[in-house]
Amino acid sequence: MDEELRSLTQRLRKEAGAAASSSYERLVSTGNLDELAAVLTAPEQPLWARELVAFRLGLAGDRRAFEALVLLLNHRDPQRCASAAYALARLGDPRTARAAAALATNELRVAYALHPVRLLVELRAPEAVPALITTLARRFRPHDPYRRVAIACVEGLGALGDERARPVLNEALAHPSLAQVAAGALKRLPAPRSPR
Repeated sequence: MDEELRSLTQRLRKEAGAAASSSYERLVSTGNLDELAAVLTAPEQPLWARELVAFRLGLAGDRRAFEALVLLLNHRDPQRCASAAYALARLGDPRTARAAAALATNELRVAYALHPVRLLVELRAPEAVPALITTLARRFRPHDPYRRVAIACVEGLGALGDERARPVLNEALAHPSLAQVAAGALKRLPAPRSPR
């Protein structure tokens, strides 16, 4: 069993509780993707059930999970966000990067931007660098409380190694909480071309 799936199933088994154990076991064990997908549209399904089936469908590459996984990617519970990001990275849906970029740059939801930022880096999609630059530049405000999001952006821009990140990473050097990681990210960018 996939380690991420094992972790998710253990967490959701506790969340489902004894009263729903038979429903839980059925959703964990079935190989019928249509049965799993039906849970996403059925009324009054508990959140644990929707998360479990969306995750399993995502790992199976079934795009019916896309909307549910995007909602979970922006959830207030970091464990749900992490599981959704993992499944979305494996889903193979071309809409994923655009959705992750929209979530990462939504300033009203910046408290939940960490996993969309990390997902963008993993996908290495065209949307990644502009979204990370935008999100990072907004973190330079005095007393910004989203330091982990800023660090994830800096690390991600370094990992992506795109020259367009140089100005915002240079600006990050002036912020004590980001200076060290920004210096490391800048070293990962291609050497600037010397003028002829």
